[in-house]
This record gives sequence, structure tokens and C-alpha cells, in this order.
Amino acid sequence: MAAENSKQFWKRSAKLPGSIQPVYGAQHPPLDPRLTKKWGFTMLPMLVSNSRTQVISLPWPPNVLGLQSFIKERSKVNTVPLKNKKASSFHEFARNTSDAWDIGDDEEEDFSSPSFQTLNSKVALATAAQVLENHSKLRVKPERSQSTTSDVPANYKVIKSSSDAQLSRNSNELRKCSWPGVPREVRPITWRLLSGYLPANTERRKLTLQRKREEYFGFIEQYYDSRNEEHHQDTYRQIHIDIPRTNPLIPLFQQPLVQEIFERILFIWAIRHPASGYVQGINDLVTPFFVVFLSEYVEEDVENFDVTNLSQDMLRSIEADSFWCMSKLLDGIQDNYTFAQPGIQKKVKALEELVSRIDEQVHNHFRRYEVEYLQFAFRWMNNLLMRELPLRCTIRLWDTYQSEPEGFSHFHLYVCAAFLIKWRKEILDEEDFQGLLMLLQNLPTIHWGNEEIGLLLAEAYRLKYMFADAPNHYRR
Repeated sequence: MAAENSKQFWKRSAKLPGSIQPVYGAQHPPLDPRLTKKWGFTMLPMLVSNSRTQVISLPWPPNVLGLQSFIKERSKVNTVPLKNKKASSFHEFARNTSDAWDIGDDEEEDFSSPSFQTLNSKVALATAAQVLENHSKLRVKPERSQSTTSDVPANYKVIKSSSDAQLSRNSNELRKCSWPGVPREVRPITWRLLSGYLPANTERRKLTLQRKREEYFGFIEQYYDSRNEEHHQDTYRQIHIDIPRTNPLIPLFQQPLVQEIFERILFIWAIRHPASGYVQGINDLVTPFFVVFLSEYVEEDVENFDVTNLSQDMLRSIEADSFWCMSKLLDGIQDNYTFAQPGIQKKVKALEELVSRIDEQVHNHFRRYEVEYLQFAFRWMNNLLMRELPLRCTIRLWDTYQSEPEGFSHFHLYVCAAFLIKWRKEILDEEDFQGLLMLLQNLPTIHWGNEEIGLLLAEAYRLKYMFADAPNHYRR
């Protein structure tokens, strides 16, 4: 009797332990278990991407019309809500399944029969073959469509990569040629390229210049009127005070029109970089760019030129290009101008350690007379030696800085070290604190030219070659 009841339970529930059940997703409608009997469906387990097992029902043999009619018929019949169906209690399930593994189950389909296993193997192999074929078609089709529906040559990618490689080679060649100095005639476009302001691709240069210049004057229209607002007054006031102090011995920078241009450049940069804002010393960094881009329109002595002789369009181009190139420079050394100026503090400390290894006698001379490196080298780092060198020498120096990787930050350290050791004899001759500081703050470079700067850079490169990749040389 118990065996007969168990048999009836399995007939009614159709949930034989260990049997394969269909798992339906959004793509498959619910199918009745009778479907396997009526249409000869075989349940094929397949792994899906979320590591769950999904069972796909495959008709064997396929009968699409019969399947559609059966689904329609089932949609009409299966209208009873799921919650009205009475589920078997756990005790009933336990009673009826106590000897489930001992009785001889006479289900119509034997899942362990050889015929069923053979059918499963055939379906699995056929399905796997079809999936592989479909994937191979998907890989081939885009290549075919690209070659047949477009006029792009087959070696287009090779041409593009070759063009990029050529641009990279040209850029490296430009840096190599610029290191010993750039001729005056080509310096403006060379600086735009080396700073990253102008793209290497010649076809994009005109549009890039036009777009960036319009963008800068868009900033002017949007922000410059706010200089008189309360939260910007301190910044603008400091800029207004510092600009007349910028190279006071050069007539060009004392012209009102030039000072107005500098005010706009520095104010727009300051409000677009709130992390640092304007810091004294940044005003000096505009002057080399302004002079170089002005020389594009002036053949005579630039330092004494009257800018009112230029057209408005020329002045606008000079102003915008100076702003963007100065911004590119400051992007690499902005930690020099953030709160407490940590970048300068680190560089001064690195200079002290470097000099102690290069020339211990000079280093001990400073210690003997209690001269701190910060007392003279802070300005060297803050103004990039612009207060120590004539403007013409600064421009020549920046030819190399823009050719060197991290020239304004990393290479500048070795230039400062070479510059200090250059005055070794004069430093050792001074035997008191005041004399040393007076010398270091007023070094006699007024008559320097390209030859002196070339020797200074050569010595800096030698020091970099010896010490940059030798951290042990920094240890006492």
C-alpha cells in the first residue's frame, strides 16, 4: 500500500529527486511538463555566465507550429492563480518518500537509460557545434563588412600606427635639436610644440590655436569683471602690486598696455587654480613667453619695442598663447605654489644634500657661517633663476628646460647645483654671514650670454648623469 501511495505521489508531483527540471528566464515562456511527452522535448543542461545551471528545452524532432499551438492552448487553460494551488505538507512528503529509493519506479521515461544518454550526447554535440559556428561567423563578419562596405584600405591600421610613430620620432628629434638652443626665427612655434600647447599634427594646428585663443578670451568675458568682488580683491590687489616690479629695468614691461595684459593672464590663471591661487613669483614666469611670442611679429629689439604699434589681433594672439604656455609650465610645478609651498621646500633640501656630495668644502663653509640654503635658494626655485640671470639667458635656458623631461622641476635642481658651484671661489673667499648672503643674492651675471648658459647646462647634465640614478650619493 505504501509503495502504491509513493508511486502515486511521484506521478502527481513529477519531481523525482535528482531529475533535471527546466529553469526559465525572460527569454523562455513557462512550459508544462507534458510538453516533454507531447512534443518529445529533451532537457539540455547548460552553464550560463552567472555560474548557475540553466536547462534549455530543445524539441526533438523540431515542430515549431506544434509548439506554438501548444503554448496558445496552455495559455488558455493555465488561468488558475498560483496561490490557490494546495501544496503538499512536509509530513505528507516525509510519509510518501520514506521508501522512495527502495521501490521500483515505473515512470514512462527512464533518465538513466542508454537511449536517453545517447540522445543527450547527440543534442549536446549538435548544439556545441552550432555555437562554435555562430561565434566564428561573428568574428568574421565585421572584418568582411569593413573591407566590403567601406573604402578604407586593408593596411589602414598600419598606416595610422606608422604615422603615430613618425610623429613620436619627430617630437624626439625636435627635443634633441632644441636642447643646445633654438634659433630666434623658429622659437615661437618650437615653444608651442615643446610645451604641448600646439599639436604635432600640422593639420590640427590652425584649428587648435583658434579654439584655444577663443577659449581664453571666453574666460576673460566670464571672470575678469569679478576682480573687484570682495572674495577676489586680495588676489587682484597683489597682482596689481607685483606687475610693475616685474623686470623693472626693461622698458617693455613698464608699458601700461603690457601690464594690463599681464594682469588679465595672472588673474585668470589664479581663479582657475584655486588650490594655489596667485603667489608672488608667478608674475616673472609670464615674461619669457610674452617676449618669445612678441618676437614673432617684431624683428628689432623686443625689450624696447612699443606694443601699441601692433594690431589688436596680434596682441590677442600673444596674450592667449602666453597664458596657455605658462599654464602648461605651472601644471608641472604647481606644488611650488600651493599652501606652504612644499615643492620648493623639498627642492631646497635636495639641493643641500646634492651639494654636500658634490663639493663638501662649500657645504661645510655654509655650515661654518650658519648660512641656510633656504635663505638664498628659495628664490632660485620660486623664480626658476629668473632674478639671477638676464632675460635673454632665461630664454636660452628654457629652450633646454622644455627639451628635458621634467625640465622645470627635476633638471632645474642640477642647474641650481651647477650654478652654485660655478661661484665656488667667490663663496670660499667670503668669511662672514652677511658677505655670503650679499654675494649669493647679487651674483654678477649681467654680462652672461649663450656661451655661459651652455657651459652651465653641460655641467648640470653631467651632475644629473652622475647623481640622478644613484640615490646612495645622497646619503651621508
